[in-house]
Amino acid sequence: MASPASTERAAATAPREPTSDGPGNPDRADSDAVRDARYANPFAPPDELEPEGEPHPRSLFGEILDWMLAPLLLLWPMSIAVTYLVAKSIANGPFDRALEADAYVLARQIQPVNGVAELRLPEATRDFLRADNVDSVFFQVLGTRGELVGGDRDMPLPHDDDRPQPGIVEFRDDVLRGNDIRVAYTTVELPSLAEPVLVQVAETLDKRSQLANDIIKGVILPQFVILPLAIVLVWFGLSRGLAPLHALQSNIRARRPDDLSPLEAGHAPPEIAPLVASFNDLLTRLEQNMEFQKRFIADAAHQMKTPLAGLRTQAELALRQDVSTEVQRSLEQIATSSEHAARLVTQLLALARAENRATGQIFTRVELTDIARSAVRDWVQAALAKGMDIGYEEPPQPVEVEGNVVMLREMLSNLIDNAIRYTPPGGRITVRVRADERNLDLVHLEVEDTGLGIPAAERERVVERFYRILGREGDGSGLGLAIVREIVTMHGGTLELEDHVYQEAPRLAGTLVRVSLQRVYPARDKP
Repeated sequence: MASPASTERAAATAPREPTSDGPGNPDRADSDAVRDARYANPFAPPDELEPEGEPHPRSLFGEILDWMLAPLLLLWPMSIAVTYLVAKSIANGPFDRALEADAYVLARQIQPVNGVAELRLPEATRDFLRADNVDSVFFQVLGTRGELVGGDRDMPLPHDDDRPQPGIVEFRDDVLRGNDIRVAYTTVELPSLAEPVLVQVAETLDKRSQLANDIIKGVILPQFVILPLAIVLVWFGLSRGLAPLHALQSNIRARRPDDLSPLEAGHAPPEIAPLVASFNDLLTRLEQNMEFQKRFIADAAHQMKTPLAGLRTQAELALRQDVSTEVQRSLEQIATSSEHAARLVTQLLALARAENRATGQIFTRVELTDIARSAVRDWVQAALAKGMDIGYEEPPQPVEVEGNVVMLREMLSNLIDNAIRYTPPGGRITVRVRADERNLDLVHLEVEDTGLGIPAAERERVVERFYRILGREGDGSGLGLAIVREIVTMHGGTLELEDHVYQEAPRLAGTLVRVSLQRVYPARDKP
């Protein structure tokens, strides 16, 4: 096996299938995209798989938080209003009692003198009435005929129907000189007077408002600290309450796509235990369906490949006999067709296995260079039959990846098969395994050829099933790169098609296919 010199190139990734059976079906492309989104994480929540543009449902955490905090924030202004009214009522109580006492004191100072009421107000009593502020306390005494006996003349009078019984003090709100005042008023009956005397004591509302504001400040200001603290506590409480859901979500996300074992339901809260039980039932049914499908694939491979192989064998045996030219041509066609049919069956089964990524595929540490070397060895005879130079290059140190040996071998075989089929006789093919020079966690598997190449406009289409470039000759089925794409996706890698830009004259289009996989290291060797 020749090994042509080839310079190492920077890391990239590319799929390649230069042919397909005809124009691609847009519906198939859409279905492939939907399937890829579903297989990206089979256990992903539904909102992760919704098409762009559709509104996502509200999170349970946000919904509960809204229903808890919205009433709290709405009730807070109402509590302030109610607190203010209560504070005013509390402030009015002691001031009204003081005003009532002033009215009684003033009423005791009225004496009848020669048939008229006379206010004998000692200096001590006057000082008592004006103790707070001369501009905030007012009083008035009116005689039986409405004459002013003492006090402020311009104090407003109560309605005649509102005058209380003698000895009973009543209250009202009124206005004096543009100021709101609180008035305590009563009547006094004297033995020698025909009509009772009206006594009024009033004060402005400034002190009451000041006391109410002090009460409000004492009650409301702590709420500015309590409310944010309550929000934080609600947030923390919800987070703790929803912690089992987050733990369940993390458990599901951390699962491998092929892990269909039941979830641990013993520690699940009673509210989500039925959900976990239903999910476990779904996993059990899914595992059974996967087993049925794997059995069907194995049976189909046996039932279809065996008669095709027998048909080809019989045709080749018949070709050894002396037959006419027409019969020989028919037998050759039968042998070729049976060979193509067997290859198509093999590719269909490989594609089915690759698409069913949760069917219990065993992933282990595999040496990528061993797989590549063995695959190249298998295709040497086919390449030499077309006069091709096929070479293999590997890094100085072995590289390991986490994967399935059978599927990786199938992937590389399809890439080499494509290169041989669509490279003219006398061409050159190189298979290369190399580590990424910039990202030590990546390893690249490259297959490059000097064939016809893949136009840039066709590179997204050739990875679709049964798609072939129009006008491109070849006996391919259009499944090779579709299989490669599925296997690469299964292994969490990337695939990219590029031009083979390092060719010598005469310069052909060529193709470089690069598959990038995540490299794994032994614990002692990781850089």
